[in-house]
Amino acid sequence: MTTFALVMLTEKTMERLRVLAESAKYDVSCSSSGTVRRGKQGMVGSTVGGVGICHSFADDGRCISLLKVMLTNHCMYDCAYCINRRSNDIKRATLSVTELEEITMEFYRRNYIEGLFLSSGVVRNPDYTMERLAAIARDLRLVHRFNGYIHLKSIPGCSQELLNEAGRYADRMSVNIEIPREESLKLLAPEKDHQSVFQPMRLIQQGVLENKEDRKRYRHAPRFVPAGQSTQMIVGATKETDRDILTMSSALYAQPTMRRVYYSGYVSVNTYDPRLPVLKQPPLVRENRLYQADWLLRFYHFNVEEIVDDLHANLDLEVDPKLAWALRHPEFFPVDINAADYEQLLRVPGLGTKSAWLIVNSRRFNRLTSFDLKKMGVVMKKAKYFITCNELTRSQGFAVPAPIVGINELRPERLRPLLISKAQQKRIADEQQLSFDFKDE
Repeated sequence: MTTFALVMLTEKTMERLRVLAESAKYDVSCSSSGTVRRGKQGMVGSTVGGVGICHSFADDGRCISLLKVMLTNHCMYDCAYCINRRSNDIKRATLSVTELEEITMEFYRRNYIEGLFLSSGVVRNPDYTMERLAAIARDLRLVHRFNGYIHLKSIPGCSQELLNEAGRYADRMSVNIEIPREESLKLLAPEKDHQSVFQPMRLIQQGVLENKEDRKRYRHAPRFVPAGQSTQMIVGATKETDRDILTMSSALYAQPTMRRVYYSGYVSVNTYDPRLPVLKQPPLVRENRLYQADWLLRFYHFNVEEIVDDLHANLDLEVDPKLAWALRHPEFFPVDINAADYEQLLRVPGLGTKSAWLIVNSRRFNRLTSFDLKKMGVVMKKAKYFITCNELTRSQGFAVPAPIVGINELRPERLRPLLISKAQQKRIADEQQLSFDFKDE
């Protein structure tokens, strides 16, 4: 370790780092990126494997880590839902550009991290803050020769030139929407609006698309935000329904560079503010249901109106969204495993994209049975009520095997309790005991 690095990692510096890491923990939009930066001679690090860097699990089961930190938790804005709002009396800290670069490299050399997720409070003005974030990414790439993963938060209101500068060195950039409806955002963050969020999103998208065209013409053209964009919405801080949230997510996924929308259950960090609800704990079950619904939008060919509608504006907390849809549409079932197409199989509770693909490809050689389905990973506890196949019987407790009674024979109202475990019922009961009341303005 160099003498300079020894000076950098003093107890004072580490204390500031702890403060800024704590301030950054509420931003969840930092999962796997899908980018690949292969090791290069003279460069430090790589992201080989097509995964991003985060405190999460990669496709191959590895736990991946990153330095998730803010440059500063000082902020000129006073957003009601944010722990770092300017009116909060919290411990503040700031790292210099050089300090953060050296900490990142020292942590990487010690094998503590595999990349950097960097955000910041807005100080002075958006351009001043974004200029410092871009400088860190640039120096890590060009001065320190760092070739690992870098995720930068884009600062709403900054110039296009600074966004372009940051995009040349970052793998992924993100701008958080936070609140899906403009009127609710203006209530909790009067100094912000959706235009200030969507503008940098459009500029990043424009840069990515232009870069794709450049790379078609020039093979070695530098990449621009190769892992695309992500964003985050807070769940439970305002009166928005799940339909409002998922409608916004669906519109964002229609954009070619949006990779992930993250949902963060509201944490009551500013309980004194009368504009915010009183929650004993974050709405974690609701957050989980939104992630499941998001998966249906992205991989299971569902649209928003199928998941949530006028009669069901919020997701069912007792069952997952696909099972909830199946219980509302018994006329769609049973699905013949040996005849249904891929899209029909995706609608069956207990079947995932992998098992549906295996079914379609395996039945060309032989008719499938329940034994085959179990080997493919189908959750038969759920699926058996919604499918038919070569043989599907319930033998337990019967002298002679009897046919499985499906959803149309049992009726949805009788089937529903059979599919909800006692553990699920307890988790739902705990969350429904929370207070979601909004105080009068």
